[in-house]
Amino acid sequence: MNNPIEHPEQPAGSRIDERAERIKQATSNAVASTKETVERTADTVEEGLHRATDKAADAVHKASDKAAHVSERSREVYDETMDRADAWLEQAREYVREKPVQSVAIALGAGWLLGRILRR
Repeated sequence: MNNPIEHPEQPAGSRIDERAERIKQATSNAVASTKETVERTADTVEEGLHRATDKAADAVHKASDKAAHVSERSREVYDETMDRADAWLEQAREYVREKPVQSVAIALGAGWLLGRILRR
């Protein structure tokens, strides 16, 4: 009673071919599905990398602009400081030309005071 039902109209070789074809089709479907999943994942990763690259490039541009601004401002401050130092030096020269004796006396007094401070 537990006899498997055989299809007398189909020989065994034909059934094997049919099953092999079904396995082949299932394998092809699995490969196609996996390929689509991998392609979608690759696209997602690529988009993420592009966004990250764009953000990094933007940050680099901002940092570069900021560095250029700081450099320019530093140059301006340096130039202003040098101009002030030149002006003070010119004022000191004019004072020495106008009052040479007082200038020597001030220099001697400042030297003596500095010497006393540094000896302690």
